[in-house]
Amino acid sequence: LRQDFTKMPRGPRKHLKRIYAPSHWMLDKLSGIWAPKPSSGPHKLRECLPLMIVIRNRLKYALNYREVMLIVKDKAGNIKIDNKVRRDPHYPVGFNDVVSIEKTGDFFRLLYDMKGRFVLHKIVANEAKYKLCKVVRRGTGANSIPYILTHDGRTIRFPHPDIKANDTIKFNLEENKIESCLKFETGNMVMATGGNNIGRYGSVLKTEHHPASFDIVHVKEA
Repeated sequence: LRQDFTKMPRGPRKHLKRIYAPSHWMLDKLSGIWAPKPSSGPHKLRECLPLMIVIRNRLKYALNYREVMLIVKDKAGNIKIDNKVRRDPHYPVGFNDVVSIEKTGDFFRLLYDMKGRFVLHKIVANEAKYKLCKVVRRGTGANSIPYILTHDGRTIRFPHPDIKANDTIKFNLEENKIESCLKFETGNMVMATGGNNIGRYGSVLKTEHHPASFDIVHVKEA
């Protein structure tokens, strides 16, 4: 009798080969076989930048993986994402996230360039106190408590009744409160965060509503 000892792997994949990493990470092909696989978090794998790439490849604060670990794992809490200390070198940093490095006095916001690649936009300390979040969904939870869900995985209870899906909120990272709301209306500035036009921005001209299909938004590029 022949026994088959082949086993299926247990759990999710924990590795990522460099040639299969998203092209907007801009990793070179010849520096190794592997790429850092983002941890589970508020952003999807192909819509984020691992914290390690931010520190090593973009900011050049470290030369290799070991130096990144020394920076991130330090007890002082050197790296903050959205005003929270993050010690995971694979933590997924996504669109509009604020990267704070208080020892050097540097603050960055992760944005898209015109070709859909992530860029670290330097900001001042006052700007690092808030971020803009797109409202993905509005719903009602247990005990009839209204809530909204944002693009970075936040669930905010008891929002203002005027806040709807596709609106943008200005979220205070220190007080964890909504400061203001920007409506998705004709004439307002918008930025494409997905598809072929990712990174392009302009003002809304009109919105075509198609029942049982996708709505089409016409944007005039700024």
